[in-house]
Amino acid sequence: MEISVVKIGNSRGIRFSKTIIERYNIRETVELIMEKGQFIIKPLAKPRKGWDKAFMDMHANGDDKLIIPDIFKEETLEEWK
Repeated sequence: MEISVVKIGNSRGIRFSKTIIERYNIRETVELIMEKGQFIIKPLAKPRKGWDKAFMDMHANGDDKLIIPDIFKEETLEEWK
């Protein structure tokens, strides 16, 4: 695919069509990788996307209980003062 380089202020850039943006799920930022004389542009995924819903589902199912207690029996809060 051939894309024109366009002037954007004092810089140059490329524009993606709506089809490309939707197909590759491009949002606010992308990752630019430069290797062996070429550019690779990858959509930047948000690693914690969907965690809020997952945590709410865990709570609803009772799966958010502590496995290890916060304070061990031999530990006292006095040690931390």
